[in-house]
Amino acid sequence: MKSKIHEFQSKYSEMSKDKVNEVKISYKEKIALSDSPVIKNSADAGRLLFETWDKDTICIQESFKVLLLNNSNKIKGIYQLSTGGITGTLVDVRILFAVILKSLSVGVILSHSHPSGKLMPSEADKQLTEKIKNAAAFFDVKVLDHIIIAPDGGYYSFSDNGIL
Repeated sequence: MKSKIHEFQSKYSEMSKDKVNEVKISYKEKIALSDSPVIKNSADAGRLLFETWDKDTICIQESFKVLLLNNSNKIKGIYQLSTGGITGTLVDVRILFAVILKSLSVGVILSHSHPSGKLMPSEADKQLTEKIKNAAAFFDVKVLDHIIIAPDGGYYSFSDNGIL
């Protein structure tokens, strides 16, 4: 037992004490903000998000993405947070906010797929949205919508349906 503690202390003392693990985000393609599309409504968001989904897996497994926006609703990026199974995916709110805050986004649109094609949100979908919305308020980040994407390109907007 003592040797394991000593081994840990040795490794720790070798590491720089000012470094920690962090979530890193990067942009694959650098697009000038002036060329970035503006999201004006749920149809714009639904169409854009569907285009980014992998068409080979959208009908097989659920995944969760966040659309990151600036103050003018211009797209800063789209981050895929998780990929799950047929009926669900895990969303770690801490990682979600690490990405939102690190990208300096002031608005977000949440999105996830329903492989079944059923566009109605589950109770778990509603609860997660409320949890994220409440957390976002602490950071002055607006949750503008939560969009469910179906394999056929159809979508459901929480905002349009008055549940956001």
